[in-house]
Amino acid sequence: MTKQTKTELKTVLLTGFEPFGGESINPSWQAVKQLHGQSINDHQVECVELPCEFGRSLEHLYQAIEKHQPSLVLCIGQAGGRSHISIERIAINIDDARIADNAGNQPVDITIIDDAPAAYFAKLPIKTMYKGLLEAGIPVEVSNTAGTYVCNHVMFGLLDYIARHFGENEESIQGGFIHIPFLPEQAVHHSGAPSMSQTTVVAALKLLIKNGLSSGPDLKVAAGTTH
Repeated sequence: MTKQTKTELKTVLLTGFEPFGGESINPSWQAVKQLHGQSINDHQVECVELPCEFGRSLEHLYQAIEKHQPSLVLCIGQAGGRSHISIERIAINIDDARIADNAGNQPVDITIIDDAPAAYFAKLPIKTMYKGLLEAGIPVEVSNTAGTYVCNHVMFGLLDYIARHFGENEESIQGGFIHIPFLPEQAVHHSGAPSMSQTTVVAALKLLIKNGLSSGPDLKVAAGTTH
């Protein structure tokens, strides 16, 4: 990927996933596609649906980055059972699939990228994004695990791509991963599972994009956990 200046990078890339795990829809793609073509902070939003497959999901992601040359990449995924918008802080270099992906692959304790670090931190102003949702009254948390399934696979692959193509270059693109809860029409089939309306999720994504594009140092506000 050719390095570009920030003035030339005027696109935000949003990705969501196809349904998996027996679900007929995936709330990430249902929400993401609502923002396709919209303008936020002088950036046009481009949206891509990723396959819920190890390996192939990254191929699609990298192709989309090359095509759209974004200044911000936010990958969105379903986290059934979570009640908040989860801004992921870290991705780890391991695939450990509890269930098979949509192609029948089920890697267990497999390194995602052999010559990469054990983990990458999100390249996002996560606390600024967190506070923005708090102030809007949207349930939000900073999460310290993106799991070990395709979501973590995509987050790690994204951050490795950024590191390899840009290093510590301050002109680098921003990137990270956001988990969202079930939609109500999914939660009704999972006794006791929390949900969040698509309207709320879309509003949250708009704020996350806006604050993800903010310049300057990230805020330092407490958002940690005790366990």
